[in-house]
Amino acid sequence: MNRYCFTLDLIDDEKLISEYKQYHLAIWPEIKESIQSAGVDHLEIYLLGNRLFMIMEVNNDFSFEQKSAADLANPKVQEWETLMWKYQQALPQAKPGEKWLLMDQIFKL
Repeated sequence: MNRYCFTLDLIDDEKLISEYKQYHLAIWPEIKESIQSAGVDHLEIYLLGNRLFMIMEVNNDFSFEQKSAADLANPKVQEWETLMWKYQQALPQAKPGEKWLLMDQIFKL
C-alpha cells in the first residue's frame, strides 16, 4: 500500500468554506465510487483555516494515469470537479488547471 499527501487552498471565505465542508459531509455516491474503484482504500481531508491537507492510501492496482483518464471520462466526476472549483483556489506553484499538489515527505519517525 502506498500513501500520498496533497495540499490545496480554499477561497478564504467563511461561507464558501462552510458550503465546501457540507458537500464533503454528503459526498455524491458517484464520487465515492470513482475513488474506490480506482484503488483508493483510504482517503482523509483535513482543514486549517483555508488550507486543505489530503492523505490518500492506495492499493497496488492504483495508477494516477488511470484515475485521471477515468475521471475525464466520467461526467459526474467532471460535474463535481467543476463545482469544487467554486470553493478551491490553486496554490501559487500550481500549473494551469492543477488542483491538489502532491507533497514531498521530509520527515518520518
